[in-house]
Amino acid sequence: MYLKFYRLKKPPFNLTPDPDFLSLSPGNREAMASIIYGVESKKGFVVITGEVGVGKTTILRSYLERADKARLKIVYIFNPNVSFKGVVKTILRELDRNTESDDVFEMVNCLHYLLIEEFRQGNTVALIVDEAQNMPMETLENLRMLSNLETATDKLFQIVLAGQPELEQMLNSTKLRQLKQRVAIHFRIPPLTEKESLAYVKHRLAMATTDNSPVFTRSALKEIVREAKGIPRVLNLLCENCLITGRGYQVRPVSAKIAREVIEDFEGQETEKRSPSLRWMLTSVAVFLATTGLFWFSPSGDVFSDAGKWLSGIYQDDPAQKEANASTEKVPSLKYSSPIKERFEVEPREETNYVDQDESSRLPRESLPKIKIVEEGDNLHTLAKEMYGFSNQRLIAWIKRKNPSLKNVNKLQAGDLILFPEMDETRIRSAR
Repeated sequence: MYLKFYRLKKPPFNLTPDPDFLSLSPGNREAMASIIYGVESKKGFVVITGEVGVGKTTILRSYLERADKARLKIVYIFNPNVSFKGVVKTILRELDRNTESDDVFEMVNCLHYLLIEEFRQGNTVALIVDEAQNMPMETLENLRMLSNLETATDKLFQIVLAGQPELEQMLNSTKLRQLKQRVAIHFRIPPLTEKESLAYVKHRLAMATTDNSPVFTRSALKEIVREAKGIPRVLNLLCENCLITGRGYQVRPVSAKIAREVIEDFEGQETEKRSPSLRWMLTSVAVFLATTGLFWFSPSGDVFSDAGKWLSGIYQDDPAQKEANASTEKVPSLKYSSPIKERFEVEPREETNYVDQDESSRLPRESLPKIKIVEEGDNLHTLAKEMYGFSNQRLIAWIKRKNPSLKNVNKLQAGDLILFPEMDETRIRSAR
């Protein structure tokens, strides 16, 4: 192992998502803010999407770690290839409510009244689905029915769907058009910039090193960042293999030469380069055909063109791989009237304007709040002044209302997440 050689206390680049290493880039912050705001404000559907490896699962798990479990009950589905009945059963089981009926209609009614009770007690119930692009279309469509369970002002059930860009394609399909209209927040996590990629690597190293000795040379980091193209998982993969290879060569810090060697191996796996034996075989075949005169002539008279097509067909890219490479007080009056009039035949809600991802990847109706991770020594007055330019008791009380999980405004805990909603000029004047 390379830990002792590079003076590390733990592996900094494990591929398994680890919230302890969470480094929030601007895109990660907005994704986290989208989830927190959507659930806390009872918006209903929240969708988070992003390419493979941008950190969706890490963000979800970090949110689960920081969530106020006393008032927020979360059902987490990590294997989404399940029927709607299976989803409802899972929700009821996680909420400690068993039903003898196996009928979906009865189970949804049971869930409805259970959600009403949770709402009366001041609790929020949320369903989080990871890898949602793998959820059957029928299950996704039926999830829309659960969003109809609501009070006059709030959704009783919050649903967060996180998935790859294929999830966006599914939502754009005709079959899921009604579900798409119910998505209140949709944010696509962008790849890291070059600067953010460097900060990401340095952050993880800082969390794992025992001293200040460099682990990578600047030129090695430059090579790695260029190859990773802003995907954190690829950064992890390349850095981990560089450390293993560097340990094998007894090189400290990891040099650009080692980084290039690892990158060449990585590119070879990505493109499935032809092996030397296959190249030798193809060359032998070509020589044999040339010496025996067994070449094909195309109808147009071009010598060897058909032979060339035949040879290229032997090692052409696998279509599936090619596609993969190309590439979420008083209780308000409740709607008790017949939770579900007929079996999932609910009157559609008034359509809302959904902002297409090409137009905006942000909240369609309201600006996303800014999110701040509390550091040692922070206090709410200082943070408020940093965010809004001023601070007073009225503003602090408003921030507290927007962050129900914040127990003591005078004693912030390092690692806490605080939302600072946008304020227009009118609200700023009234708060002063």
